[in-house]
Amino acid sequence: MAAILARSRLHSHGILAPRPRIHRSHHAHTNSLEFDEVYIPKCKSDTFVTKFLNNGPGNVFTLILRTTLGLPFLNNGPGNVFTLILRTTLGLPLYLFFNVYRRDYEGFANHYLPHSAIFNDREHGQIVLYDVGIITVLYAFYRLAVTHGVKSTLFLYRIPLFVMSGFFIILTYLNHTHPSIAHYDATEWDWVRGALSTVDRDFGALMNWIFHNGNENHVIHHLFPTIPLYHATEAREAVKPILGDYYKCDDTSMLKALWRDTVECIYVEPDENSDNKVKVLMVLLIS
Repeated sequence: MAAILARSRLHSHGILAPRPRIHRSHHAHTNSLEFDEVYIPKCKSDTFVTKFLNNGPGNVFTLILRTTLGLPFLNNGPGNVFTLILRTTLGLPLYLFFNVYRRDYEGFANHYLPHSAIFNDREHGQIVLYDVGIITVLYAFYRLAVTHGVKSTLFLYRIPLFVMSGFFIILTYLNHTHPSIAHYDATEWDWVRGALSTVDRDFGALMNWIFHNGNENHVIHHLFPTIPLYHATEAREAVKPILGDYYKCDDTSMLKALWRDTVECIYVEPDENSDNKVKVLMVLLIS
């Protein structure tokens, strides 16, 4: 266990992203509108405030906040292009510094501040350790830039980190966003429903290999998070016949899926006519 924690902290320091319990909490509350940690859609009823922003200055403000509020006024070509660029380039920093795409907390939420609303009292010490490690890494790369030049540092670290951040946001977004995925409020959410409200993405043999097949094994990862990556494909194939129609997979190409889900998955509203008479929150498709 100590070795696992050490590797986790080393990995977090390298990508400058502290992760003490956020991922664990996400697994415990997947697709809960109240308690999930990431990619929580806005409800249709929440967007009434955008009427007051439908003017010149307001539209600029709306454009900036498109990905955080899910505003439908920018559901057009230029707005969606802006959304994609902002999400893939600044998505991870915005999440870490301002908790964008996230659960609402009381108070300012920042992943680097020990006393941020995200963390409880027991986690403050962990965040301090993460911050010390991240500062150490930053200082090491500062020394690298001084001794070997900024260009060398950019190619060795900053550009790979930038690319990794973009793919990290794309993959996590696509595994948790799809027109068929339900999001549940507290009256209907349970752990199994949440875990099954994820979607595997098949991008073809080459892209699947590049992403270590993580993109096509996300459902099994949520159902059995302790299964190691090298057994995930085997486990997925064993579970698929049991899940039947509850298993969700999409083989749409990555760029096409990214564009489609950005355009169509805007906000959610109650589904009063589900076949099993259960009131769930479904993704509203904007035609």
